[in-house]
Amino acid sequence: MCIAQKCGRNKQPISRFHIDAAISARHSTAVAQHPALSVSRQRAKLTVAVNGQAKKCATMSTLENEVTFRKQAEVNQNLEAQFRSSSTDFILLTDHRTSKYKSLEQLEAAKQENEPAPSCCTNYLRNTFRMKTLKKRLPIINWLPKYNKADAFGDIIAGFTVGLTVIPQGLAYSGVVGLPAESGLYGSFLGCFVYVLLGTCKDNTIGSTAVASLMTFQFARGSWARSVLLTFLTGVIEILMAIFKLGSLVEFVSGPVSAGFTSAVSLIVLTSQMKYILGVNGDGASFLESWINMISDIKNIRIWDSCLGFGCLALLLIIRSLSRFRVGPKEKSERSQLQRVINEVIKFLGVTRNASVVIGATLIAMYLEGNGSNPFVLTGYIPPGLPTISLPKFSIEAQTGNATAGIPAVPGESFFEMVHTLGYGLIIVPIIALLENVSVCKAFAKDRQIDISQELFATGVANIANSMVSGYRSNGGLARSAVNNASGCRTNMSNLYIGMIVVMSISYLTEYFYFIPKAVLASIIISAVVFQMQYQCIMPMWRSKRSDLVPGVFAFITCLVLPLEIGITVAIGANQLYILYHSARPKVTLEQLETEQGIKFVKITPDRCLIFPSVEFVRNMVLKSGSKTTLPVVIDCTYIYAADFTAAKVISSMVDDFRRRQQKIIFFNLKPSVVSIFEGLKTKLVLCYNMHALNQELLPNSTENLSRSVDSLDIEGGTSECVSMTSTSTLSLAK
Repeated sequence: MCIAQKCGRNKQPISRFHIDAAISARHSTAVAQHPALSVSRQRAKLTVAVNGQAKKCATMSTLENEVTFRKQAEVNQNLEAQFRSSSTDFILLTDHRTSKYKSLEQLEAAKQENEPAPSCCTNYLRNTFRMKTLKKRLPIINWLPKYNKADAFGDIIAGFTVGLTVIPQGLAYSGVVGLPAESGLYGSFLGCFVYVLLGTCKDNTIGSTAVASLMTFQFARGSWARSVLLTFLTGVIEILMAIFKLGSLVEFVSGPVSAGFTSAVSLIVLTSQMKYILGVNGDGASFLESWINMISDIKNIRIWDSCLGFGCLALLLIIRSLSRFRVGPKEKSERSQLQRVINEVIKFLGVTRNASVVIGATLIAMYLEGNGSNPFVLTGYIPPGLPTISLPKFSIEAQTGNATAGIPAVPGESFFEMVHTLGYGLIIVPIIALLENVSVCKAFAKDRQIDISQELFATGVANIANSMVSGYRSNGGLARSAVNNASGCRTNMSNLYIGMIVVMSISYLTEYFYFIPKAVLASIIISAVVFQMQYQCIMPMWRSKRSDLVPGVFAFITCLVLPLEIGITVAIGANQLYILYHSARPKVTLEQLETEQGIKFVKITPDRCLIFPSVEFVRNMVLKSGSKTTLPVVIDCTYIYAADFTAAKVISSMVDDFRRRQQKIIFFNLKPSVVSIFEGLKTKLVLCYNMHALNQELLPNSTENLSRSVDSLDIEGGTSECVSMTSTSTLSLAK
């Protein structure tokens, strides 16, 4: 469509500015197709072509007779090269000197606004009750019709293998939370069943993790009732976060902070288990306090528990290292049948090493217990059978203690007192759980997209289900999911078989769990968390951007020295301040250039948007540069893609400062969306969107002549609209 047709549709005059815009667009295309042509020849041809097209469409405009065109002067090639990247970022199709001229896009938007729009509830119901939404919120519908025997076989093998890992981990992580051993098993089966229906990552498994266990202990303080209530309430909060699509909150926790937090959690969990291996008192509110108490009580060390614990830890690490060993050639196709069988046996022993060590140690403890010479501290009695399904307790009844038996009194708490005790753990626990689950999904997503909202919803429902059977908080575990992936899982159905293995163990094997030494369970946890320390990311960060080590190290230290919930809050807050500081100090480039006519000016280029933290810094830079010279100042706004009210006020005052000094300040290539923000304060800016406009504006007395022409045209048109923005572009208006 020709320029006159575009202008005629909106009843706008054809201006020199529109011609320059079209010339700039076609000039860029011509240069790309015919680089050998000179700039002047290309621009001359394009000018003739556009002028000829405009003449053909002359009848379409009512104001064309009042507009005269003159040939554009050749622009200095060197000067244009300085602005070429910015002047072709976008083509301004409308004249922004008054608000009465609107583009086609603005007219279409206004037309849509006049049409009656459906209500919010109607749109929500229409989008909710659709098959597409049902498949998105119930992912099992997508893969279950395609389920076959090969998938079932792979899932059964993976479920059995991971189930042998989940059972000892569930028993062991209960000690981290400070609860009886069965609580870890209660929270390791119903969540798996829920994730089969709602989960999106086939490799992810729901169960006890080091992070979930430690966070539960930090806020529930070893109370089973508070732990279950925390699980229930955080599950509800996760569902609400999924409904309101708040999964993006995880993006505010940077990689270095996450690495520092995970490393600190690993050390804290390792420290909490050392007391079971050494047999000493290791209670403490922080990492340092726990080690101080253990060192103070080292005289009461239990030798047999220490030997068993460190021996099992060494055995687990050795088996883990040997599981990577393979017999025969590297290529699987070149191995013999015997070599393949041996490699599968080695792989199976590697992934089931936790269960193997627990079974071996339990048999030894059973034999010694039968002979009456057992030197180890055992897990103790675990109630047989599945727990009853019921809502969590919303209050704690007061119970009297027994001083003779060493049972302390339990004070009563109402629901609001329990919530007050949990505090901001109700917010931190879901965010940390989301961070852990997303990291697992990203590790195995490959080329698949991650639906964070659906993962939030699945985890929330899973934890509500866990609270119904007196289980505590469960998340997706990276180490356990890696075992699931290595075992050949094909779909989410592997979680079903994991849950079935746990259910059978609770139903039939609890009498044997009595003989499991606590030192063995502690060694299992230590062998797992020692590899969760993120030391491998230090060197890549050092080579890439060393400053990113600062928030990571700060998070690591604060989480170790302070209580965990305070440490992670301080670390996240400090990281956000670190980001705000960098956004408040943009890079500003200063250059002194000269036009073809010999007019010198100062070009200033900020490298990011103008928002309240950075606008004062940019203002000081511009004023400092302008005060040192009387040359016109041109601000290249190519990279200024956004602004706010504070920035508009500061820019308005800066323009007034230049006007009082009678020094020109020109805004080059300012986005229309940013211009609209300044219009709200009626700030008069000088805008240029191509090189010809800039050359004309830099000429002496160009602003007064052009403003006078605009004013006379508005008066003749009989309009009463107020002019909120003055744009002195390349317009040649003749009476």
